[in-house]
Amino acid sequence: MGPELIAVETDPAPPARADVVIIGGGIAGVSTLLSLSEMGVSAVLVEKGRLAGEQSSRNWGFCRTQGRDLAEVPLAIESLRQWDRMAERVGAEVGFTRAGACYLCETPREVAAYEAWLDAARQWQVRSRVIGPDEVDTLLPGSSRLSAGALYTDNDGRAEPQLAVPLMAQAARRLGAVVVTGCAARGFETTAGRLSGVVTERGTIECNAAVLAGGAWSRLFCGNMGIDFPQLKVLGSVMRTEKLDGPPELAVAGPDFAFRKRRDGGYTVARRNLYEAHLVPDSFRLLPRFFGAAIRQRKEYRLRLLGRFREEARIPRHWALDEASPFEATRILDPIPNPAIVEESRKNLVRAFPAFAPARIAQSWGGLIDATPDSVPVIGPVSAVPGFFLMSGFSGHGFGIGPGAGRLMAELVTGAAPVVDPVPFRFERFARGAVARPA
Repeated sequence: MGPELIAVETDPAPPARADVVIIGGGIAGVSTLLSLSEMGVSAVLVEKGRLAGEQSSRNWGFCRTQGRDLAEVPLAIESLRQWDRMAERVGAEVGFTRAGACYLCETPREVAAYEAWLDAARQWQVRSRVIGPDEVDTLLPGSSRLSAGALYTDNDGRAEPQLAVPLMAQAARRLGAVVVTGCAARGFETTAGRLSGVVTERGTIECNAAVLAGGAWSRLFCGNMGIDFPQLKVLGSVMRTEKLDGPPELAVAGPDFAFRKRRDGGYTVARRNLYEAHLVPDSFRLLPRFFGAAIRQRKEYRLRLLGRFREEARIPRHWALDEASPFEATRILDPIPNPAIVEESRKNLVRAFPAFAPARIAQSWGGLIDATPDSVPVIGPVSAVPGFFLMSGFSGHGFGIGPGAGRLMAELVTGAAPVVDPVPFRFERFARGAVARPA
C-alpha cells in the first residue's frame, strides 16, 4: 500500500451540471480545482478511487526549480510561489518548507552539465548555483563520498504529498467545489463537435469544459475517445524511514540515491536515476515515438520483460459509455515496489552518509509514473475536441510543479491570461495528434 493519507470529507454524488468537470483527484486535478474555485468558477472533480491514491502521494515530495527541463522552469518558479501560500490557501500546514535542494556530482563532467543548465536557466533569475567540493562538505557534513561539486538552490523546497492534495480538495469544497470519490469518468459526450458533458458511472454531468488529469490512466481514457496520447508508465520504488535525528534538512540527490526530510522526522528515500520499465503492449505501439528517449535514458531504466504485460493486455482499450469501464475494475494502481531497488537505495545512501546507518525502514511502496516522449507534460486544450483539456505526462515532476500547472490550466479553461507561456506544454507537439470520434 502507498503512504497513509489523511481523510477529508467529499460529496456523495456529482451534480447534473457544472461549468468545468475535472477527471482525476491527484495533484494536477486538485490544483486545477482549487484555482478554479478561487476564481469563482463552478467546478466538480470526479475520482475513480481516492484523492491522491496513486502517484500524487507516492512521490519524493521535492518542490524544486533546479535541474528541470528548461520548458518547466517558469512553471516551477510559479509553483514555488503557490507553495509559499498553500498553508494560507488551505487553512492548514502541508509540510512545505524552503530548506533548499542539492544535487551532488561525482565527476567534473556532471558539474559541467549543471553549469550548462545554469547558463540557460539564468534568464529566469533562478537562485541555483554550482558549488565546489569544500562548500558541499560545509553544506552536507558527514558525507564519506568525495564530491566533484553540486548544483545547489537555497530557496527550493519540499512538502508532504499525503497531506497536500486532500487538504487542497477540502479547501476547494469550502469555496463551493464538488468532489466525488469512488466515481469513475467513462468518457465524454459532444454536441456539434464540442464537448458538452462527462459521462460517469453515476450519470452524466453537463459542462462547458472538461479537464483530464488522469495520470497513468490518461492514455487509456483518451484512446477510447479517439485521441492518440503518447504516454507510457514506469515504476518507481520508494521507502520512508522512522524518525532519525542528525542528517541534513535539505532535499538531496546523489548519483544513485535521493532523500528528503519528512514532517514526521523520518526521511523519504529513493534510488535516483533508476526506474523499472515494464514491457507492455503499449511499449510496442509507441516504440517509434519513445525510441529517442529510450536511447537517451537507457541507463536509468531496468527493463522488465514480464511483470505487467499480461495484466495490461487484458485491459479493454474500447468500451461503450453506458457500460463499466476499466477504471471501475481497478480503482487504484498499487504496484509492488521492487525490494532490490529499495535495498539498493538504502545501501547507497548509507555508503554516502553513514549517519543514516541506524535508520529503520518504516514502509516502502511503488508508484506508476506517467511519462511522455520528451518528459514534459501536456497542459492545454486538445484542438480536435473543443472544450476538452488535457494535463498529464508529468514524468515524475508533477508534485512540485502541480500548483503552478493547476493555475495555468484554470487560466486556459477560462480564457484568462496565462501565468506562464503555455506553448511548451501544447498537446499538438505530438505530431500524430488526435482524431476525434464523430458526435
